[in-house]
Amino acid sequence: MGAALEGIKVLDLTRVLAGPWATMTLGDLGAEIWKIEQPGAGDDTRGWMPPSVEGISTYYLGANRNKKSLAVDIGTKEGREIIVELARKADILVENFRPASLRKFKLTYEDLKAINPRLIVCSISGYGRGHALEERPGYDFIIQAESGFMAITGERDGEPMRLGVAFIDLVTGMNAVQAVLAALYMRERTGEGQWLDIGLNDSALFFLANIASGHLNTGKEPGRYGNAHPSIVPYQIFTCIGGRIAIAVGNDEQFRRFCRVLGLAHLSDDPRYATNRKRTEHRDTLLPLLERHFAGLNLTEVLAGLRAAGVPAGDVRSVGQALNSDIAELRQSVVSVSAPTIGTFRSVRSPLRMSASPSREPTPPPTVGEHTEAVLAEHLGLGPEQVGRLRSSGAIG
Repeated sequence: MGAALEGIKVLDLTRVLAGPWATMTLGDLGAEIWKIEQPGAGDDTRGWMPPSVEGISTYYLGANRNKKSLAVDIGTKEGREIIVELARKADILVENFRPASLRKFKLTYEDLKAINPRLIVCSISGYGRGHALEERPGYDFIIQAESGFMAITGERDGEPMRLGVAFIDLVTGMNAVQAVLAALYMRERTGEGQWLDIGLNDSALFFLANIASGHLNTGKEPGRYGNAHPSIVPYQIFTCIGGRIAIAVGNDEQFRRFCRVLGLAHLSDDPRYATNRKRTEHRDTLLPLLERHFAGLNLTEVLAGLRAAGVPAGDVRSVGQALNSDIAELRQSVVSVSAPTIGTFRSVRSPLRMSASPSREPTPPPTVGEHTEAVLAEHLGLGPEQVGRLRSSGAIG
């Protein structure tokens, strides 16, 4: 069988990360993605390097597989007309323009709905639409700061710290995909599309999860615990002979098994440490004791013992070690395809594993405008002369 979204057409008017991540995921699921890029420059991330391979930004490569690139200048009359005609043919349109730009180009949801009532329009922005701050640009780094995530990330006495990837962009892209899939299901019942308003700030606050719940229901401000956990002990990194080990003891039975493996069975009978609540209350005495003990243990041996006992534990790996690990190999997490521009394109396989409709095998991220002529011919019926005139006018690249 084909991929789940085979036959679905997506008009992608996004750039950078949250939007491209959403459309890449839809492409992984089988949708045909028409990525609209400014002639010449293309997506902003094409210039974000190092790192790069053969002069191509790996940042761009990481969010743009399974897409067709059309170089269209939306600021020209002819360019806008191309976008309108593609919107007429599309099932989904994803955009991250500012509202003022959409009004200028007459591409608001109301404009698009009049063109194609079945069209699902997903708007991704920093702070959502329809209020006084809708024009404010949204950047992951800023929203990590504003949403409280930096306040809970980092060492207890250190600086507030961002996560190593733009995770708010990524989770916003994931939220957009969830909303799009729900809207497709709804369209099957109603025959009509709808507008999806997906904001980075909304995604960030929702992603605070138990931290948000704790503050909302107690009024207390959470702090930073480094690699430790405010509610679970032991739940952190320890240094062993040969490397570092991550431990996540989630309940009291696991703690008893943890202590037996370490040769510290008496600790699980100590009333200060017998329950998780007591361990969190007495972390200042328990953790230094465990740190001293781990310092004399061999990483490989203690890791094997804890895993055999069913205690959650793992070694702290580099990115390269993770991508070449045993589980990555077993799950065939890294996929490779031939790519004319860089020889071989390698990427991480989609985590959406479906038995009856597997994800599409990846195609390399396109060059700017690589598919302009082919898509305009197939879907808008434009011949070589018409395409030539549009190219001469600067409407397409």
